[in-house]
Amino acid sequence: MIGRIVAAATCVALLAGCGDVQGRRRDLIVIATANSPTNLDPGVGLDEASQKIHQLLFSSLLKIDDALRVVPDLAVRFEATDDRTYVAEIPTGVRFHDGREMTSADVVYTFRRFLDPAFASGRKGAYRNLESVDAVDRYTTRFRLRTPAVSFPINLVMGIVPEGTGPEAARHPIGSGPYVLSEFAPDDHVTLTAFAQYYGGRPANGALLFRTVPDETMRGLELRKGSVDLVINDLSPDLVAGLEHDGRLHIVTAPGTDYAYLGFNLREPALADVRVRRAIGYAIDQDAIVKYLRRGLARPATGIVPPMSWAYASDVFQFTHDPEKAKALLDEAGYRDPDGDGPRVRMQLTLKTSTDERYRLQAAVIQEDLRKVGIALEVRSLEFATLMADVIKGNVELYTLQFVGVTDPDMLRRAFLSTQTPPDGFNRGHYRNPEVDRLIDAATSASDEQVRREDYQQAQRVIASDAPVISLWYKTNVAVAQPDLDGVTLTPTADFTFLQHVSKRDTR
Repeated sequence: MIGRIVAAATCVALLAGCGDVQGRRRDLIVIATANSPTNLDPGVGLDEASQKIHQLLFSSLLKIDDALRVVPDLAVRFEATDDRTYVAEIPTGVRFHDGREMTSADVVYTFRRFLDPAFASGRKGAYRNLESVDAVDRYTTRFRLRTPAVSFPINLVMGIVPEGTGPEAARHPIGSGPYVLSEFAPDDHVTLTAFAQYYGGRPANGALLFRTVPDETMRGLELRKGSVDLVINDLSPDLVAGLEHDGRLHIVTAPGTDYAYLGFNLREPALADVRVRRAIGYAIDQDAIVKYLRRGLARPATGIVPPMSWAYASDVFQFTHDPEKAKALLDEAGYRDPDGDGPRVRMQLTLKTSTDERYRLQAAVIQEDLRKVGIALEVRSLEFATLMADVIKGNVELYTLQFVGVTDPDMLRRAFLSTQTPPDGFNRGHYRNPEVDRLIDAATSASDEQVRREDYQQAQRVIASDAPVISLWYKTNVAVAQPDLDGVTLTPTADFTFLQHVSKRDTR
C-alpha cells in the first residue's frame, strides 16, 4: 500500500494528475507499455520490457547497427588480436550516474559475473566460451575465449555495471546511460530522468515516464485523449489501422526482425517426409495472412535471417500459394484423396498455437487453407507457457511461434544445428542435415566476413529447400505518437535508444 501511495504521488508530480494533459511538464514524454519490467540489472533481466529500459540506463561496449552488424558503441577501440582474443578500450571521462568514472575494472566486473558459479542469470549460457576477462590498463579490457568464435562480439552488447554491483540493481540500478532511474513501481510505472553528464550528450527531453497499461484498448484510448504521448510495438494491426484512420495521430513504421513461422515435429512420420512439409507450404496463403490479418504491417518471410542482415540470402526457395501443387505432392507422398470432393480427408494433423486472438485467427486461416487440399487440421489454443512446454517436450505435430529480435545469423546455429535440440537450443523440430551442420560450423569459425556470409547464405538455401519450418512473416515495427512529437524513429530491432532524441514542439 505504501509503495502504491508513493507511486501515485510521483505520477501526480510528473503529470499533475496523470490525465491532465494541460498540466503535464512539456519536457516529459509518456510512453504506454503492455508489460512492466521485472529486473533492471542488465545481466539478469531477460524479458523484453526490462531489456528496453536497460538500453536507456546503461552504456554498452558494442551495439547493433541497422545492417545488424555488431559495431562499437562506448568502445573507442575494439579488435581481435588473435582468433581467441578480443580487446576493447573505453574513452576517458565516462561517468556513472553516481558521478564515478567508468574504468576497465567495471567492464571486467560486468562480464566476470557470468563466470561466477554463484551468479544466477539466464544469460550465462552465452558466455560459456568465455575463458577470462582481464584489465590491460585503466581503460582497456581483454576477453579470452576457450575456442575461436567469430560471433562472440554480439555478447558484448551488454550494459556495463559499476564494480561491486549486487542484487540491489534489480530495483535500484546505477548505469552510465542517457537516463537515471528516478522510480520503479513494478506493474505501475518507471520514471527516468535525463542524465546531464551522459557522455553522448544530454537527452533532448527532461524525463521519460513508462506507464504499464496491460489492456491494449486502454492504450489506444490513452493515445486518443492525449494522456499518453507514444506507444511502440504494443498495439495490434487492427487498432493501429483504426488510429491511423482517425488522422490525428502520427504513425511511424519500419521493417522489423521478429519472425513468425509454422513449425513441424520432424519425428512424426508424416512430417518427416519433405513432400508433406512442402505441400503444407504451398497450401498456405502467406500473402493473405500479411494483407488481411496483419493489415499490411508485416512482410512475407523467407527465413529466420531478416532481409536487412549482412548475411541474408535473397535467392532462397520461396513457397507460392499453389493448392494444386500441394495436392500433387501429397499424392506423390502416398496421401491420396480418398473420395475427390467428398468428406473424407487425406490426413489429420493437430496445430498448437497461443490463446492470443491474433494467432488464433492465423491458425484458423491455416486450418482452412489445409482443408482445401485435403488435410484436416485440429487447432488447439494454449496459454503461452503451456504451448512452449509442449513444443520443447516434442508434444506437438504442428505449432506456430515467433523468434523475436533476430539480429545475428548465428541464430541459424541455435535453430537448425542438429545438436541444438531442446533444452540446449531452439531446434525444436529435431531437424537434421549434415550439410547444414557443416556450413554453420564453418561460418561460426571463419574469420573472413565474406566466407562467413557465403556459408550462412548456403545454409539458408538448404534449410529453405528442406522446409523444416514454413516461414510466415517478418513483423513491421510500429510507433503511434502524438502529432507534436519530434524525433520518433525505429530501428530494425525497435530498441528504445531513440527516445533520448524525442522532444515536443511548442504548439501553443
